[in-house]
Amino acid sequence: MDCRVDRRRARSTHVGNLSTAIARELLVKKRSIKNRNAKSELVAFDDRTLDYSKLKPDLSPLEIARLIGPGLGTVHFPFFPIDTLSPAKTLGKGRTNLTFIRPTIVQVDATTPFASFDVRAQSSPAISMHFEPIAYGITSVATYIMEFTIQAFGTSTFTLGGFAGAGTLENTGTKHLNGLTTVALIMRNVPPIQQTNGFLQQSAGVAWNFFSAKVRFPDIVITQIDAQ
Repeated sequence: MDCRVDRRRARSTHVGNLSTAIARELLVKKRSIKNRNAKSELVAFDDRTLDYSKLKPDLSPLEIARLIGPGLGTVHFPFFPIDTLSPAKTLGKGRTNLTFIRPTIVQVDATTPFASFDVRAQSSPAISMHFEPIAYGITSVATYIMEFTIQAFGTSTFTLGGFAGAGTLENTGTKHLNGLTTVALIMRNVPPIQQTNGFLQQSAGVAWNFFSAKVRFPDIVITQIDAQ
């Protein structure tokens, strides 16, 4: 009787040890396959997400209103974008599109698609957006805000500029940027048939990521700005 119990216990222990060994072997193989797959990729998948609550726009609605002209103040109603382009969506309507100038990496399957740039690796890297108003059904002269959302991994120097044809540009020139931010180019009094463009070009600093560029109308504001 005792011999039978001992044999059963031995078989149970053997089976348990065998199951544990098989489980360990499968885990090792799984890790090995994962490591081989990771090594086969030139750039690892980026699963980071953006915390837009930390976004720092270079211009507030009040500052934009002051640049556009007399009228309106701090309480405002934001417009939805006319269009938003990104590394995952580079073409809009008509001639509206993105141009990537000397990026180091473009990853469209990341959790937040991005293009990386670094003036230390490539001279004068830039992102540019072209916008054709009439392609969106706009038939009158209007003012637009073109916004570039980027993340600079250290203080970096950029030039914000563009072309508005018969219209005019505001908030152009040198920008010193750091962290997650939005840079706004104002295009005033643009004819609907005018093909416009804006660009953000790096001249000094460190690596930065581009996430999106959008065009929208200026916010509607309802209080008077103090004359200054």
